[in-house]
Amino acid sequence: MTGVIKVGILIKEKSIVVPGDIIAEGMDYLPSLGCFREGKHVVSERLGLLNVDNRFIKVIPLTGSYVPKVGDTVIGEVKDMSFGAWFIDIGCAYDGTLMVRDATEFVEKDADLAQVYNFGDFVVAKIVKITRHSSIHITTKGPGLRKIQGGKVISVTPSKVPRVIGKQGSMVSMIKDGTNCTIVVGQNGKIWINGKNPDDELLATEAILKVENESHIDGLTDKIKAFLEKKK
Repeated sequence: MTGVIKVGILIKEKSIVVPGDIIAEGMDYLPSLGCFREGKHVVSERLGLLNVDNRFIKVIPLTGSYVPKVGDTVIGEVKDMSFGAWFIDIGCAYDGTLMVRDATEFVEKDADLAQVYNFGDFVVAKIVKITRHSSIHITTKGPGLRKIQGGKVISVTPSKVPRVIGKQGSMVSMIKDGTNCTIVVGQNGKIWINGKNPDDELLATEAILKVENESHIDGLTDKIKAFLEKKK
């Protein structure tokens, strides 16, 4: 009797996998982040959380620092400035450089840059260019990009950002609706929460940190929904 040949996903989605785990068999699925093809197998190359998006398989690292990419929306803190530019801490090895011409505000020649973005200010920005020498250029021009006013900024592990956002924004939308807060999630793990009162902001913070800490658990969406309803 011939043995049954398994084809397709061999490990349940959102399971924790380790290097060498065979995730899928056959040619129907394509490896992306954190995995590779070996013959007819898709194999994990890291410790992480299994994610399957249509035909694409990726392994999201459980921990790790932020790796910047062009097009990422990030939240950063003004750490320094010089003539014509601010230097923004975006949580990676190199600061983001925000040139005056790329700032949301109109800045007059010879103006005091601290009057626009001062030390300790937070901004929502987008990465527009990364040079060969790891110089990261950002802009605050564009929809949703701005200097942050009010609310609070919290941090999560950058690798957990996809879980905080959820598929098609489902998780973060649920938290917004359940707390009446504006929430902006940076790909670098910085999250801006702005509510009508401190209690709403605290609830949103607790929900987001719960997602971060329990990102590997099945049925997390329902669990967060129940958590928010219980706290109302």
